[in-house]
Amino acid sequence: MLEEIDQIRRLLVGSGLPSSDFDLNPEIKLPEERKLRAAAVLIPIIEKNGELHVILTMRSSALKHHPGQIAFPGGKLDESDKSLEDAALREAFEEIGLPQAKVNVLGNLPTHETVTGFTVTPVVAHVTSDFDEVPEPGEVAEVFTVPLAFLTEPSNFQIEYRRWRGQKRYYYTIPYGPYYIWGATARMLKMLNETLAAR
Repeated sequence: MLEEIDQIRRLLVGSGLPSSDFDLNPEIKLPEERKLRAAAVLIPIIEKNGELHVILTMRSSALKHHPGQIAFPGGKLDESDKSLEDAALREAFEEIGLPQAKVNVLGNLPTHETVTGFTVTPVVAHVTSDFDEVPEPGEVAEVFTVPLAFLTEPSNFQIEYRRWRGQKRYYYTIPYGPYYIWGATARMLKMLNETLAAR
């Protein structure tokens, strides 16, 4: 298993191009003068029953933004954060109780621009052992995992659309059991999929 983790670390070096929520909608022109806020998410990979899994959360239905959606632990860069990696680790501890001492950062994926005006750095990390999940009740309704093998199978990614500002907006989805993963989370998982395709 450690050999597979080392392989992931190697593949993350210099991987890919930045992505955005608008990748599947090239007709949408973004203003060049737009100002984006820095944020980071953690893509935590943990071993369960001899298989690598990715930890995800379901956001609380009480949240103002993106209630009930599937997400990675993460958030905007605070002044107290020394780096984007620190921001991702801090948020993961606050949101799901993941201790930083059990996290080994493997590398970053390219940045992802969201429709809400953030440029997000996905930080890929190995969670070295089990931990007591403590969902932050105001933010996280549930913590669950998806096998990495499922997320690296291209056929599990679908493209759907909704009407947004009078236009069809296309986006990636990854249905998994009762979970509907879509939007920015699905797009970043697509980046992970493409990065690890050489495994």
